Amino acid sequence: MERWQNKVAVITGASSGIGAAIAKEFVMAGLKVVGLARRTQLMEKHKMDLPSEKRSQFIAMYCDVSNPKSINDAFDLIIAQFGGVDVLVNNAGCGQADQLSTMNLDDAQKIVNTNIMGVVYCTQRAFKSMKDRHFDGHVILINSIAGHQFFPGVPLKLPAANIYSPTKFAITALTELYRQEFSGLGTKIKISSISPGVVDTDILLKDLREAAGDCMLQPEDVSKAVLFMLATPPHVQIHDMIIKPMGEVV
Repeated sequence: MERWQNKVAVITGASSGIGAAIAKEFVMAGLKVVGLARRTQLMEKHKMDLPSEKRSQFIAMYCDVSNPKSINDAFDLIIAQFGGVDVLVNNAGCGQADQLSTMNLDDAQKIVNTNIMGVVYCTQRAFKSMKDRHFDGHVILINSIAGHQFFPGVPLKLPAANIYSPTKFAITALTELYRQEFSGLGTKIKISSISPGVVDTDILLKDLREAAGDCMLQPEDVSKAVLFMLATPPHVQIHDMIIKPMGEVV
C-alpha cells in the first residue's frame, strides 16, 4: 500500500453501508478520502468515529450521483482542493421493492440514473483526472451477484427487484468496456468490479433480509476485499471478484 499513501480516493455513497466501511478502511490504510453522498451529516458522524489523528484524512462532500451538475460541482471542487483523483470507488446505488410492469417509471429512471449513469459520470471525471496527470490510478465498481445472474428478489415470490438487476448487469458490461478503453487509450489505469452476495445494508429489501436471516455479509467483509484489490501490484488487475456469505443459496 506504500504507493497509495496520502493519495486521493473518492468514494460515492459513503454515508452508510459498504461505502462508509470502504472509507474507513482506506483512511486507516493511509489514503486521503473524499466521501460523496447526499447525507453529509451522517458522513461527519462517521468521521468522528475515526481515531482523532486520522479524522483530517476524511472529507465529507455533498453529491447526488443521479445529477450530472452535482457530480461536476463535486469533482471540480475535489480537483481544485486536492489536485486530482487517484482512486475512485463507484459505490452509490439504490433500489426499491416494486414491479417494473406497474411501478412509477420516474422511480425506475432514478434507479437507472443512480446505478448506471452515476457510474458513467463519475468514472469519466476520474479517468480524465488520472490520464491528464499521467497517474496509474484505480477505478473500482461495486457490483452485485445480481449483475451475473438475474435476481428477482425473494425466491418463489412475485419479483420485486424490478430494474435493479438489469442495472447491475450493465455494471458487469461496463467493467469490460472500461478495461478495453483504458488500455486502448494508452493508460495503465486499473478497473475492477466486486460483486457481493447479500450484504447487511440499508438498501437490502425487507423481504430479502428476512429470507436471508443470518446468512449475510457485513459491509466490512466487502471493504476488506476492496482494499485487497487496491493493494495488488501495478501489473496485477483483479477484473471481477464474487464474494458470498457461506451458505447463500442464490
